[in-house]
Amino acid sequence: MHNLEIKHLRMLRAITDSGNMTRAAEKLCLTQSALSQQLKDIEGKLGTDLFFRTRKK
Repeated sequence: MHNLEIKHLRMLRAITDSGNMTRAAEKLCLTQSALSQQLKDIEGKLGTDLFFRTRKK
């Protein structure tokens, strides 16, 4: 069993609702870096990527 926490579910919803990491981080009162670390944590626990990442140019 994977130990998912409420913060992980809130994070996933914020990213999905906002459409990007920066706005999701602002909504959750986190830095973008902290949100990225949380996302890496949950992806590591689940063993899969949850979002398709693109970079702005």
